[in-house]
Amino acid sequence: MLTYSFVDLGSDSLYEHLYKCIKNDIMSGNLKAGDRLPSKRTFAKNLDISTITVENAYAQLMAEGYIFSVPKKGYFVSQVKSLSEKKIKDKKKPELSVKETECFADFVSNQTKSMNFPFSIWAKLTREVLSGESETLLLPPPSGGIMELRKAIADHLYQFRGMDVSPDQIIIGAGTEYLYGLLIQLFGTKVSYAVEDPGYKKIGQIYESHGVKVCHIPMDASGVLPDVLEESKADILHLSPSHHYPTGIVTPISRRYELLGWASKSEGRYIIEDDYDSEFRLLGRPIPALQSIDVMDKVIYMNTFSKSLSSTIRISYMILPLKLLKKFYERLGFYSCTVSNFEQYTLARFISEGYFEKHINRMRNYYRNQRDQLLECVKKSALAPHIHIKEENSGLHFLMEIDTYLTDEELERKAWTQGVKISCLSRYYQNPEQAVKHAVVLNYSGIDVDNMQRAMEVLGRCVDSKDKQEN
Repeated sequence: MLTYSFVDLGSDSLYEHLYKCIKNDIMSGNLKAGDRLPSKRTFAKNLDISTITVENAYAQLMAEGYIFSVPKKGYFVSQVKSLSEKKIKDKKKPELSVKETECFADFVSNQTKSMNFPFSIWAKLTREVLSGESETLLLPPPSGGIMELRKAIADHLYQFRGMDVSPDQIIIGAGTEYLYGLLIQLFGTKVSYAVEDPGYKKIGQIYESHGVKVCHIPMDASGVLPDVLEESKADILHLSPSHHYPTGIVTPISRRYELLGWASKSEGRYIIEDDYDSEFRLLGRPIPALQSIDVMDKVIYMNTFSKSLSSTIRISYMILPLKLLKKFYERLGFYSCTVSNFEQYTLARFISEGYFEKHINRMRNYYRNQRDQLLECVKKSALAPHIHIKEENSGLHFLMEIDTYLTDEELERKAWTQGVKISCLSRYYQNPEQAVKHAVVLNYSGIDVDNMQRAMEVLGRCVDSKDKQEN
């Protein structure tokens, strides 16, 4: 029977401590692939902790791909492939095109609500910046952004994402689209980029608009397929391993190491990790970033404040590996930072004074309530017998698979004519032959609670009416 000490937990909760102990045993080889873990009840009794503590630890390990469950048999250790740490670098510490019309429920848009923005705190910090930073506000900022904001971001990532990066590695920019453009200039137009299929189509469009080759890599339940990625001859892989849009897939640890292995095979290969809504994991701990397990300096980490704060705050950042950082300043250091000093100083204070952490916790509770109320409305509607919900525990959207004779286009059109805007998963595929049908992507961040039940009733009527005709 596995036995762990719970004497010195530090700041960890019981389940976080247990999760880390089991994870360490798996990574060190003490627990091998196929080993059966103790039942939750037996394990809890042996460790003198609650069953729910064991359950939460197992849930987090399953979410990250370290273990898997077999119905009526228990939990087992997954096959985890790790890169040999032969070269550990020293690190400094710290769409839809839809015609606009009236609709009462928009499940396509992922815009944030103005009511959720911390206006009073932001206004207070704005006044402080105006009075306390008057001499520096008008000075030209460094190309990578003001150091106060970069230090605040580095500290936040260290405390809440387990990422040990130097503020010097952080580059601030006005939106991720601008940062993509900088990376294309950094790597040159002769390299090719691999993107996820299905995926957020705008990413591929941005790369193609810069004249670079784009390869669309199909996915399975664990993320992009390494064999197809290798065959594509791509140099740069762009992916969102902590919560893929639109499928909601969380790339498990074994696949992450496979992808890192792919990147390590050539000096010119890199992975762009898009971590845009990782803060909003609604069950268990946030999934560790791919960058945090990268020992070969092959991951370019990117994130934005547009989801966590407001869609109109165009402040994003990327973290460059040290080798690329030198190359960046040699080739592109002449660029001016595209975010105003005023916004950078305000955001720096918002993060460093603890307001950002409080805001994220408040918004996580808010979005959890949004999700729960929407799911409750689904259960109460005529949709209930026809649907299956998937990937509802991360990010601000989930999938609703529908058993219907309607084509995806028919379902979208019927819903649209009744004031409900939806998009189906099939729209996000580059290759239509591989598209999954009858799955609706539901973005719920901007939906009014008062309209949820009515929207689900509309979708229920759309499905029922056609199915009854077919039968």
